[in-house]
Amino acid sequence: MSSGNSNTKGSGPLVSVIMIFLNAGKFIEEAITSVLNQTCTDWELLLVDDGSTDESTHIARSFVDRCPDKIVYFEHQNHVNRGMSASRNLAIQNARGKYIAFLDADDVLNANKLEEQTRVLETHTDAVFACGRTERWHSWTGDKEDLDRNTYQNFTVPFDTVLTPPAILLMWLKDEYAALTADVMVRRDIVNAVGGYEDAFSGMYEDQVFHAKLCLRYPGYISSASWYRYRQHPASMCSAVGVQGWAVTRLKFLQWLKSYMITHGIQNDEIFLLMQQQFKMLWHARHPTASRIVLALRRGKNAIGSLIGAKQ
Repeated sequence: MSSGNSNTKGSGPLVSVIMIFLNAGKFIEEAITSVLNQTCTDWELLLVDDGSTDESTHIARSFVDRCPDKIVYFEHQNHVNRGMSASRNLAIQNARGKYIAFLDADDVLNANKLEEQTRVLETHTDAVFACGRTERWHSWTGDKEDLDRNTYQNFTVPFDTVLTPPAILLMWLKDEYAALTADVMVRRDIVNAVGGYEDAFSGMYEDQVFHAKLCLRYPGYISSASWYRYRQHPASMCSAVGVQGWAVTRLKFLQWLKSYMITHGIQNDEIFLLMQQQFKMLWHARHPTASRIVLALRRGKNAIGSLIGAKQ
């Protein structure tokens, strides 16, 4: 259900900005304000409430009341929590823009993001998506020790040019810190062509699954500019899951990727080799005790004895 615009299909804005949120009361106002402050004004903002129980529902609705022609509020039936992918898909189904951009409710957009990314896609018509070097934003705290901690993504592909598939996917399969973030802007018809997000990924890696579907099949553009501030804080999902949780979800992603490529007849030996290497690495991460025993077996009986002795 929704409130605000009727959001019927037809002529629409240049960009649909999608923001899903769940109990984001601490940061959501700053995130929405960063959209209001864009130098490009031809946008709509679709807010999807994934079952919040804090003040973020009220904050989101208050922005709809202030900007009813620009901001739309959605929620799942009975205000239930359905997860990140289902929430983004709800917004995608109702988006009217030529392009779709994303913003996490605890992050912010630089003021020129929409203007510059749409210019890239209007200029490079063969690219279906564009993104820049996401800023890992520590200094938002204002604490002295965080002021010099901000970093930018290091990509190993050429900047400011259209890259054919699967160059971008190969890059971030090799280095997870180079994975694409919510900074990506995509042509709406392509979002629909790949089927949007996968509902089976309700939390972590939901974005990487969607980005993999793009990067396997379509050219993309990575700018040397930075347009997106990715807030680093301990309450974020990535910070909270820990190594074991990351390993489980990473394995699920790789299994999905392998199945997706086989189902769609996509063959790439380098990707399959990378996945095989990472399956082995993740086994060790998920089974640390068994991993130590395997390593001891490789080193010989003395190492096994030392390992058993250390555990007694």
